[in-house]
Amino acid sequence: MKVLYNFFVFATSQLLPIVALFNKKLKLFVEGRKESFSKIREIKNENVIWFHVASLGEFEQARPIIEELKKTHDRYKILVTFFSPSGYEVRKNYTLADVICYLPLDSKANARKFIKSVNPKFAIFIKYEFWPNLLNELKLKEIPTILVSGILRENQIFFKNYGGFMRKSLNAFCHFFVQDKNSKELLNSINFENVTIAGDTRFDRVSKILKQDNTIDFIDEFKDNQYTFIAGSTWQEDEELLVNYINNKASEKEKFIIAPHNMKQEAILELQKSINKRTVLYSTKAYKNLSEYSVFIIDTIGVLTKIYAAGDVAYVGGGLRTGLHNILEPATFGIPVVIGNKYNKFKEAVDLVGLKGCISIRNQGEFLRVLMKLKSDEEYRKSTGKINQKYIQENLGATKLIMDYLNTHL
Repeated sequence: MKVLYNFFVFATSQLLPIVALFNKKLKLFVEGRKESFSKIREIKNENVIWFHVASLGEFEQARPIIEELKKTHDRYKILVTFFSPSGYEVRKNYTLADVICYLPLDSKANARKFIKSVNPKFAIFIKYEFWPNLLNELKLKEIPTILVSGILRENQIFFKNYGGFMRKSLNAFCHFFVQDKNSKELLNSINFENVTIAGDTRFDRVSKILKQDNTIDFIDEFKDNQYTFIAGSTWQEDEELLVNYINNKASEKEKFIIAPHNMKQEAILELQKSINKRTVLYSTKAYKNLSEYSVFIIDTIGVLTKIYAAGDVAYVGGGLRTGLHNILEPATFGIPVVIGNKYNKFKEAVDLVGLKGCISIRNQGEFLRVLMKLKSDEEYRKSTGKINQKYIQENLGATKLIMDYLNTHL
């Protein structure tokens, strides 16, 4: 298995530059990694705490810990590495990190070079990022390493009879902070006892959002005290459902704010063209009377979290096909959340669907019925939202548990 893994990494490193010629996202993936080793030279010979995240969702899990470390351990430099361009491109200018770069591909040579160059005092991996060559190098160099907000599932290779190579890499972790009892039991089953059920640090992150000023003047002007439906991080399949509702069922007094995941101009303009009600873009909002429009398309990044505060109901995209986006951000504002039906890999979605604060739909018919009920039944809408807000409040505290551990080991 080890030989096959290393061959796969080598083959990937050779093929990616070719495939990237025809794919913009892969081009970012390849070109960005060419800068990684030059970037980490900026923190050479410094005391470094290294966070590795896959993408944007995992970054949000790392963020509360980074913020606390900056308050209490400011002598350390913070390095954040991303695997995915979709996370790196959004957060590459995050001010609390001293260096942000892509994680080099997990070859043995890259792992040795990276760990030698960074020489972190502590390494923190988020959720389910397991790179065996890097982990083995951390173990070899006796660098303390923990997993934060971990999620383990029985279909992962660690729990297969042929997964010895990957199981061995888990020995790099001094401690596992996992989200649920199932993850702890799975790790216990392969003889790892250094496990704490801490929950998900994102709850602490989204709870803090309520304490900031979430008003946005142009959103208030657009909303004009009308019932407002927010659709965040939408993909094409999500937008098709929403546009059908807007064009055929929505009343004149309903307002819609759509924040697509795909920010390509042609996709934004195609979405705008498909809607038969007055629609304005964020990029063209200047000098317009926003209250006269029914649909507001947010063709920029960085404002969605605050926009959720203005909503009566939220739809979070990705759950119909590509992978569900963050439902905790709208949930913290105490509004109902509607999602697609592919959510089983997201504990918070499974929990909230079970509690009936989050509503899963499979098709256009279900989408229409749910939206019409949420709009017409104010009592149902408010009680559903309260379930979400209560769930957030009941799951706080992961950051404190992890910081207590770090404070005794740094």
